[in-house]
Amino acid sequence: MLAFTDPREAYRRSEIEARIQGIGDPGELVRICIEQVVGGLGLALITNKRPDPAARSKALSRALSALIALEMGVDQSAPLAPALMQLYGAAKRSILDSVISFDSEMLGRVRADFVEIGRTLKNA
Repeated sequence: MLAFTDPREAYRRSEIEARIQGIGDPGELVRICIEQVVGGLGLALITNKRPDPAARSKALSRALSALIALEMGVDQSAPLAPALMQLYGAAKRSILDSVISFDSEMLGRVRADFVEIGRTLKNA
């Protein structure tokens, strides 16, 4: 499968898979997913400045996949579950809306929110 992808993408995927396999703490998986949201949105913002819609689409898909993983991992009985689901849902809508009509400002704000969340988790 990796033979059919960009070498940088194959390396990124193998690095993520290695990190995930070594996880003993579920919080680490959340941090990895947040990194993927931040990285995917950052790449989408960069690729939007170039005439490369395929790269932009791939970056948005990366961020969207990470958000779906975050949603699936929410413990619905936890007190913060409704707030997390609202946050992840709003971020997903922003990404999906940008597939049709790219909104750099909105995605920049979403990315900034997840940078802040990631920073907070890292310091916790």
